[in-house]
Amino acid sequence: MKSKTVKGNWSLRTKKFGLPSLFFICVFFFLAGFFGASLFSESQEKVYYPRPRARLLDSATEETEYNLLTSGESGDNSITLIPFQVLSWKPRALYFPNFASAEQCETIIDIAKEGLKPSTLALRNGETEESTKGIRTSSGVFISAAEDKTGTLDVIEEKIARATRIPRNHGEAFNILRYEIGQKYASHYDAFNPAEYGPQKSQRIASFLLYLSDVPDGGETMFPFENGLNMDGSYNYEDCTGLRVRPRRGDGLLFYSLFPNGTIDPTSLHGSCPVIKGRKWVATKWIRDQEQDDHDV
Repeated sequence: MKSKTVKGNWSLRTKKFGLPSLFFICVFFFLAGFFGASLFSESQEKVYYPRPRARLLDSATEETEYNLLTSGESGDNSITLIPFQVLSWKPRALYFPNFASAEQCETIIDIAKEGLKPSTLALRNGETEESTKGIRTSSGVFISAAEDKTGTLDVIEEKIARATRIPRNHGEAFNILRYEIGQKYASHYDAFNPAEYGPQKSQRIASFLLYLSDVPDGGETMFPFENGLNMDGSYNYEDCTGLRVRPRRGDGLLFYSLFPNGTIDPTSLHGSCPVIKGRKWVATKWIRDQEQDDHDV
């Protein structure tokens, strides 16, 4: 009876659908299986061979909501977003586009013009002003945020503190510099090696450069030892080589002179290439490992 029932059911099915219907059903399932296999294969490729993302971290949008914690007395109750680009890990150098507005840059230049004097050097043991002549040929002036009646340097100093995560009272006064055509600063370290400069009350751990003007040609900030280059003893401390950062008005450059363990990073050697065309203005903020008076240098 089972065989008759099966036969009867099959007969009813074939009569109901017919050969043309069965043909189209077979084609339908074949195509569905084909495209299904293709989609599955593509999904497998995405799992095992992901495409590189253009950005590792996405900037927060206005629609993003954060569940903020209650801050301490010296903290903030809001989030600060300051875009940056990592230029190098050896040395640790970060670039901050559009860090300051054109108006802020012009204001800083105006308040610095009257007090410019030839830039000086911190002399190592055995050096004299005569023996170091020509190493640094710019003009500059030290101005603290408290001395700026416009309040511009106060705003910039606060933003630098947020960008570096180092309290603003660890910074020296701003050293605002002007480089004319042909002027430069030969490669040097911002940190002071006690073996060369004697005991230090505190140490420069980082430097923040705010470019106040565009420079059509020359004037780049250079890191000749970037990623271990030119460290074979042949570098003469004058050549403009290695990683070079072109000044652009309003942009900032942060680099660290010390490793986290407090020793000097040998790849943090840097200098200012000679200006070939135009004029270079830059505001430098040196940051130390201890709290500083605004006028300490």
